Amino acid sequence: MRNFLLTILSLVAFTAAAQDVVQWKQEVKDNGNGNYTLVVKAVIDEGWHIYDATHSITPTTIEFTPSEGVTLEGSLRALSTAKPVSDEFFGDYGEYEGEALYEQDVTLKGEGGTVTALVNYQACTEGSCTAPTDTELKFEIGNTTSAAPQAEIKEVKNVASSGSLWGMILEAIIWGLAALVTPCVFPMIPMTVSFFMKGSGSPAKGRINASFYGLFIVLLYTLPIAAIIIITRLIGGGAVTADIFQWLATHWLPNILFFIVFMVFAASFFGAFEITLPSWLVNKSDAQSEKGGIAGIFFMALTLVLVSFSCTGPIIGSVLIKSTAGEFWEPIITMLAFSITFALPFTIFAFFPSVLKKLPKSGGWLNSVKVVLGFVEVALGFKFLSVADQVYHWGILDREVYLAIWIVVFTLLGFYLLGKIRFAHDSEVTHIGVGRLTLAIAVFSFVVYLIPGMWGAPLSKLSGYLPPQSTIDFDLSKTQSVVVNSSSDNTSGVKYGDVLHLPHGLNGFFDLEEAEAYAAKVDKPVFIDFTGHGCVNCREMEARVWSDPAVLELLNEYVICALYTDDKMTLPQSEWVVAENGKTLKSLGKVNAHYALTRFGVNAQPYYVLQGKNEEILVEPRGYNLDVDEFVAFLRKGLEAYRK
Repeated sequence: MRNFLLTILSLVAFTAAAQDVVQWKQEVKDNGNGNYTLVVKAVIDEGWHIYDATHSITPTTIEFTPSEGVTLEGSLRALSTAKPVSDEFFGDYGEYEGEALYEQDVTLKGEGGTVTALVNYQACTEGSCTAPTDTELKFEIGNTTSAAPQAEIKEVKNVASSGSLWGMILEAIIWGLAALVTPCVFPMIPMTVSFFMKGSGSPAKGRINASFYGLFIVLLYTLPIAAIIIITRLIGGGAVTADIFQWLATHWLPNILFFIVFMVFAASFFGAFEITLPSWLVNKSDAQSEKGGIAGIFFMALTLVLVSFSCTGPIIGSVLIKSTAGEFWEPIITMLAFSITFALPFTIFAFFPSVLKKLPKSGGWLNSVKVVLGFVEVALGFKFLSVADQVYHWGILDREVYLAIWIVVFTLLGFYLLGKIRFAHDSEVTHIGVGRLTLAIAVFSFVVYLIPGMWGAPLSKLSGYLPPQSTIDFDLSKTQSVVVNSSSDNTSGVKYGDVLHLPHGLNGFFDLEEAEAYAAKVDKPVFIDFTGHGCVNCREMEARVWSDPAVLELLNEYVICALYTDDKMTLPQSEWVVAENGKTLKSLGKVNAHYALTRFGVNAQPYYVLQGKNEEILVEPRGYNLDVDEFVAFLRKGLEAYRK
């Protein structure tokens, strides 16, 4: 289990180093008479390897895209010999070590042309792998001066509302409080405070030492994640950091891994096993804590962090995984909020030791806290599976399936709180107190709230955690009177309309050119919605703002165009976009994200643009804001500007 978790952590840590362990080189051989050979060579660092084309999960692939006048001849040739490997899970495949050499023949008609090669690969070493990575190579053949036009990138705006960041901070604080009442941590509070008060010589010195102790706990939790993010940015710049977070938030592989991690964490809380760090590490830290002074206090804090890992590890993992969908600062700030909440009692009780007497005694209730957290982990884990399902259009976790799982999970939690279910380390529940009964009532009330969602109830308070309502099979709300876009009679068969949908029965477009053409035909402005399948704030806006009758009525006056920035659908070659760095963007999400960045300077969702004729921006665009009145005013100002 420890190796499994280390592998997952390594996957994240090594993402930024992918281009450092494998260098891709290119060469063009002129064979005469318009015949050329394109050579692609991978130089692989010692101890690392990449896979051949037969690997079942992450094969190395090279896709060539020729310009006009260039023709691919035959197929790609792999000239290097791969080391054969037979694996129980992945089957038979090959590994390239040291180098991998490929060739592709082409012919040229005319003076010159180009060929773009998109290389997809994953580099691994013993116990660690980089994230699946793509690298683009551009070959210039013959006499050509063709170069991709440089797109102007505007200054990137931060359109995420402070409300979303405060939401993450609040969630981190709640998790920090939960960590304090786990069996690994709660008994340590009075023991540690008593040590500082009695072993420091004076109350004043004891308070100072306890303050250092709390500070070191905060640093030990916050600095490692901050160091990883800062080093990543220094190595590859802000774009690399953003790409990593984008990959973590939307790619199927990390989302499936995160889902598995949450299930493993839940099983640990249920008592199936304990996730522990090596005993030698704990013992070594504990021995150093006996030195005294500031260094001794630091190692005491480190010992607490290590000893409590079996309880706090799943919680820390939950906080970090959820925050990686944000921008640069979110993981650092949320971990800071968690660690301050976690460390504060050790300092506060040192200043007010009399309060210690009011703390409840340790007992079986501490294990009950772990089990309750286990149920919560199960429920939250399905969010990651849902994101992968939506982004790749698998259709396996529709809204009613997701809700059914949550209803069952929280019903079981309610029965557990009533003492009807027991786990291995639980004490027998002969009676329940008022607190436990109150929690059971709250949980069962939540279950009752969820049930109407099986038949289309919006459940707007949970919109950020649930699959979109358009995925539900039997939606009674669709039979009710809903204000829909007046273009509904003329937008059947729109591009991507078979897999993408708008909320609340609204109809619209998912391709901007198509929306603009229709808007010109019906003489209406365009409402551009930069959104994403994995965008929690987008779902909140749709559920709590778009659902307002006044907003729906005003949206009726626009041609709606939703541009998904994380969709993995591969576009036809004619719709590919060459970015300013020469990289070819082939998926719908990447093309839309590139447009949002180069046209409006934004890389966060949601982002709403009201566009008039000739791509005129009618009013200042806006991002996440749950104020319905302000959104209504925004839409009205756009209409007024369009009609002038």
